Amino acid sequence: MVGVSDTAGASESTPPAARTSSDDHRAEWSFPADPGAVRAARAVVRSTLNEWGLNAVGDLTVLLVSELVTNALRHATGPIGVSVQRIRNDALLVEVSDPLPELPLARDARPEDEGGRGLQLVARTSRRWGTRRGSAGKTVWFELGLPG
Repeated sequence: MVGVSDTAGASESTPPAARTSSDDHRAEWSFPADPGAVRAARAVVRSTLNEWGLNAVGDLTVLLVSELVTNALRHATGPIGVSVQRIRNDALLVEVSDPLPELPLARDARPEDEGGRGLQLVARTSRRWGTRRGSAGKTVWFELGLPG
């Protein structure tokens, strides 16, 4: 899996510029650990998928990114990295990184619980997903199949 590198942060009012690879099939951002990060991450991911012609997976991707960035905000205190990469022309790889080294634990949420469904949602809607520790924290990633 590809790691997220450090990029310039952004505030809620100024979305970060994407850092893209030479073939324009990878973009990555870094967000400060504040509540505006969720909205900003959704906006830049949706915009990037629109530019790449991947509207068919836009809603699901944005939903899952929102869940993972929210989890990072609840548990970590440092910057949150988000990256999207089109791979093998049939899949989209999305990664959300934070500086907390502890890997998230999937749990079974009870009907009355207000939280605990994010990783279940990722697991049930993605082709594959996982976690990994890095030199400065962890990454939660998922892969979605692309139509066509």
